[in-house]
Amino acid sequence: MEFIDLPPMLRAVGEVRLPGSKSISNRVLLLAALAEGTTRVEALLDSDDTRVMRDALVALGVGLQQEGDTLVVTGCGGRFPNARADLFVGNSGLSIRTLVPAVVASLAGCGDADAAVRLSGVPRMHERPIGDLVDGLAQLGARVDWLGQPGFPPLALRPAPLAAETVSVRGNVSSQFLTGLLQAAPLVARDTPLVIVVEGELISRPYVEITLNLMARFGVQVERDGWSRFVVPTGQHYVSPGRIVVEGDASTASYFLAAGALGGGPLRVKGAGRGSIQGDVRFADALAEMGAQITWGEDWIEARAPESGRLKGIDLDLNHIPDAAMTLAVAALVADGPSHLRNIGSWRVKETDRIAAMATELRKLGATVEEFPESLRITPPARLQPAVIDTYEDHRVAMCFSLATLCGTSLRINDPKCVNKTFPGYFETFAGITAPVPVVAIDGPSASGKGTVAARVAQALGFAHLDSGSLYRIVALTAIRRGVALDDEPTLAAIATDLPARFEGDRVMLEGDDVTEAIRSEACSVGASRVAALPTVREALFWRQRAYRRAPGLVGEGRDMGSVVFPDAPVKIFLTASVEARAERRYKQLMDKGMPANMADLLKDLRERDARDAQRAAAPLKQEEDAVLLDTSDMSVEQAVAFVLERAAILKG
Repeated sequence: MEFIDLPPMLRAVGEVRLPGSKSISNRVLLLAALAEGTTRVEALLDSDDTRVMRDALVALGVGLQQEGDTLVVTGCGGRFPNARADLFVGNSGLSIRTLVPAVVASLAGCGDADAAVRLSGVPRMHERPIGDLVDGLAQLGARVDWLGQPGFPPLALRPAPLAAETVSVRGNVSSQFLTGLLQAAPLVARDTPLVIVVEGELISRPYVEITLNLMARFGVQVERDGWSRFVVPTGQHYVSPGRIVVEGDASTASYFLAAGALGGGPLRVKGAGRGSIQGDVRFADALAEMGAQITWGEDWIEARAPESGRLKGIDLDLNHIPDAAMTLAVAALVADGPSHLRNIGSWRVKETDRIAAMATELRKLGATVEEFPESLRITPPARLQPAVIDTYEDHRVAMCFSLATLCGTSLRINDPKCVNKTFPGYFETFAGITAPVPVVAIDGPSASGKGTVAARVAQALGFAHLDSGSLYRIVALTAIRRGVALDDEPTLAAIATDLPARFEGDRVMLEGDDVTEAIRSEACSVGASRVAALPTVREALFWRQRAYRRAPGLVGEGRDMGSVVFPDAPVKIFLTASVEARAERRYKQLMDKGMPANMADLLKDLRERDARDAQRAAAPLKQEEDAVLLDTSDMSVEQAVAFVLERAAILKG
């Protein structure tokens, strides 16, 4: 599986121009296709979901022409030219839920009795309910054939006369059902008005507001009685406004506004503000409830961290911003107490069961999560832990969890290309407004002096120090002390995962105990070699090493710091020395400690270690192309430290 590794971030600041709104883009595409005349659509979102809608319209015979950044749509006046088509909608719920009513209405006047339009999608789409929408269309006389499980795609639509009277639809599953019926209504209400009655509570009302607003832009007015009854009068039809500009995506704005709140800011999003027709701009109000500092403009919003320095736990009904509410779940990871996100039951019928998915992934980071049918309660951990985040082919899971890197942890996000559904350039944009915790990676052969140099560089920079080689020795020492067999891989991996080790200058501490000398014993050396050969131990220590990357920075030394553990380190040093120089240093160290030493044996041992390190299958020791070579054969420690600090000066500037 493809993945992207994200380091912990120091801050988030800057400005982001939002991509076009998915909600507006797909509505505008369909309305322009149904209208009379030609519509020039500007700032249209280019993503998987909008491509699905564009491809479907082309298959139905609608003329689309790209002119630079503008899409020219030649409307069909309410009747699609092609009455026989196979439409693939991917996993775009909005596309299928608006296309189905529009196609049904278009086919009502079709003279080809054998005409049929089939709609299908990815496997997840075939699990997303559409039965309530089809039941509503059936009340008008629509003819729909289920091609798989009844109530779910795929399905086929066939010509049938429609009676424009009253149709009812449930409001508590998806507001897109109502949007689909509303957008198709003018095609049905030719002779008599069409009344749409909403059964139960209507969720996601701001999205229906977008629908009504855009329908009015295309010349159709809808009368409504609160949120329970909508009337589309006769005699109306869609007419192109000539030109329409798509607003920036307010749902996408949530990630960057939260980034400003979590990463200090100020971070401004442009393309949506107080003049927006999108309800998701109200996410900024929810963020303000958590203590974030929010400033509004007509077409921009800006977020900063709370004055107190920490977000507050919240208890909110988020029915009005279900998509953006996912971002609050990640922000809750660093709140000052639990957060309860309520009335989000619609998450369960989205690209995945988002309540279950978010609960699972939040727990990986250390949070305590209580999952309810229509809500989540999130209790933040004392410290976030590194994690591998699964995204369930859901773009919003990928984007919102990237924000956890602003909470002090590193992440691996699986299937990052799922963001192409709404924002193909998301991770590049995120990288542009964030600053990673810096790393100085020092790699080199045994006895090259990298440990001493790394400790002093870390002290000079005020960074943490990681002696990666000692971690394997500490695992072995811990196992020996606890009486764990050195081939008990599951237990050893658990030890490696929770290793309470830290490095203070040139001292190695384990659970408050100075084990600098203990880990150099022959038993630990032999044990380290054995545990290092265990794949699950290496995997656990990989993430354990990444966990040392915390603000303000890290100096890591070992054999694969710059190649495997921190490949994005801005400063990489390959520190080496001749085997003779290294043997002499090791000889002096042993003699100073009153330990026996033999120069010939030391030379032999170092040459054998060099050969093993260079030839090992996993991350062989070698100088990376972007690493600076530092040969310390004729250098003092002070000179070597000065050399590294000179290269590391970029981290302070």
